Amino acid sequence: MEKNNTLMGRIFDIRRFSTHDGDGIRTTIFLKGCPLKCVWCQNPEGISTEEHLIHFETKCIKCGLCIKNCSNGSIIEKDNKICIVKEGCTDEQNKVAIDICPAGALTMDCKNYFLDEVVEIAIKDKAFFKYGGGVTLSGGEPFSQADFTIALLKRLKEIGINTAIETSLFVSSEYLLEALPYIDTIFADLKMFDNEKHKAFTGVDNELIKNNIKLILESDKKDCVTIRTPLIPNFTANNDNINDISKYISDIYSHVKYELLNYNPLAKSKYNLIDNLDYCFEENPKMYTDEQMKEFHDIAYLAGVQNLIK
Repeated sequence: MEKNNTLMGRIFDIRRFSTHDGDGIRTTIFLKGCPLKCVWCQNPEGISTEEHLIHFETKCIKCGLCIKNCSNGSIIEKDNKICIVKEGCTDEQNKVAIDICPAGALTMDCKNYFLDEVVEIAIKDKAFFKYGGGVTLSGGEPFSQADFTIALLKRLKEIGINTAIETSLFVSSEYLLEALPYIDTIFADLKMFDNEKHKAFTGVDNELIKNNIKLILESDKKDCVTIRTPLIPNFTANNDNINDISKYISDIYSHVKYELLNYNPLAKSKYNLIDNLDYCFEENPKMYTDEQMKEFHDIAYLAGVQNLIK
């Protein structure tokens, strides 16, 4: 197996023993950077490609050491809270702040890994992958670091590890085609069918996404694909959107797998860590009830979806 000690990926989380990102027990690797800017983003810490110093208010003991030892004014107190002025941050200053904090309230929001380092982490968990588990690449958008993602998928397949990817499919078709042979399971989002609404609430056009959905649902990987729509109140969770998406994907492949993801109210708390980024709800909605989810499922069935994941 060819080693690679030069290719690096920027990762903001590695979640071991996950049971929510594919079949079996999985190691989920969250790659930083996403071309979409969804106003409801569930992982806002993964949007930017840059690494940032972040402050966990719940860990802070208000000792003030970080401010006293900050030589360039990039760590300040405002409204009785520690604030980080990202424009003033330097690698040296960040290291000083992290090292001096006695409570561990300051840390970087990601870490750079060599390809071989990530492969070694996956190998450590290989014993848990015996019964359908494996490694899932998530984000952010894994294809925002396409060279690293494709190289990692290849290496994982070389050592016999099952692979899955969670993607917005806002990626060049060339990269997607290069990666497909090394992916066992694809979870692909189609959030909003209407192009103008998609652009307004995610920041990007959805034509490329639709074209890539057609590509994978017409490929020999079509039975390994699950199309997903996150149900966001006032945005994606409406009858017309679910109906239009269901018709579109079932017209391409009649046995397509489709999953409606219930709203996750936990995402809002993450926005406290992200400067200059506001969550789309001031008052956080609740998850949909089983009865409401059934109504959404019925719309998808009536529009032609036969294989609904519940």
